[in-house]
Amino acid sequence: MGGMSARTPAADTAAAPTHRAGFACFVGRPNAGKSTLTNALVGQKVAITSNRPQTTRHTVRGIVHRPDAQLILVDTPGLHKPRTLLGERLNDVVRTTWAEVDVIGFCLPADQKLGPGDKFIAKELAGIKKTPKIAIITKTDLVDSKTLAEQLIAVDQLSKELGFEWAQIVPVSAVGDKQVQLVADLIIPLLPDSPPLYPEGDLTDEPEQVMVAELIREAALEGVRDELPHSIAVVVEEMIPREDRPADKPLLDIHANVYIERPSQKGIIIGPKGKRLKEVGMKSRKHIEALLGTPVFLDLHVKVAKDWQRDPKQLRKLGF
Repeated sequence: MGGMSARTPAADTAAAPTHRAGFACFVGRPNAGKSTLTNALVGQKVAITSNRPQTTRHTVRGIVHRPDAQLILVDTPGLHKPRTLLGERLNDVVRTTWAEVDVIGFCLPADQKLGPGDKFIAKELAGIKKTPKIAIITKTDLVDSKTLAEQLIAVDQLSKELGFEWAQIVPVSAVGDKQVQLVADLIIPLLPDSPPLYPEGDLTDEPEQVMVAELIREAALEGVRDELPHSIAVVVEEMIPREDRPADKPLLDIHANVYIERPSQKGIIIGPKGKRLKEVGMKSRKHIEALLGTPVFLDLHVKVAKDWQRDPKQLRKLGF
């Protein structure tokens, strides 16, 4: 019984340094710098910037491995005022995810005044009492110090008005890599003590097919985002290594369908004489080859899935 005091605290820490591990998610309106920050932290392009609404539980966007900690960045779809069944389902997923992660990082760009979108998100965050929240002021490289100071004060005020406190407010420029590591330094102490949850070397646990679909969707949306914001879904039907290829010259055949809601949208995606679809194919193929590290033959088809966003059966089929 009395032998407890023989072990000094110093000997304790030497025996077992604490390791922390847990989940964090970055939230913020589109273009708030969430993906850039994720990529800078993980040190590799894993976050895909299109806002494809995910309803799978916790898509892992990237993992920051440190000797004493593991920070797992999970995706949450954007929170928005729902107009459709999909929208409502997504908002439920968002709230559940926020309540389940260990830390929430709210990204607010330094170069834009706080808008209704930010306030809408902040108000929702205020309702999630237990989870610590960090305000991350992104894109600081785009503003002078006076503008930055004003933004920091505004963000501080915002939480006071809503009756909660930020665990930290941190300015960051992911482009210059300034303070990106600081973001990890500030999040890690808020994580629970835990052994690593993923093996070293894992950057993302998203199946390759999903990431490939994501890259195609991103390329398809480029330049037509305003006309077709959410009405594109991409399904990779199959990814098969081409037979009869020499080992040093592999080729991966990828067959994918781009689904739109209405026939009238077909022309927008395909473009005059198929020019746009060709560009989409070329652009996404480059990214896919970089991701998979192998040459790819990409076979893209545009199909109409009528009003898929409102139809639970279609949603399921398209992986939502």
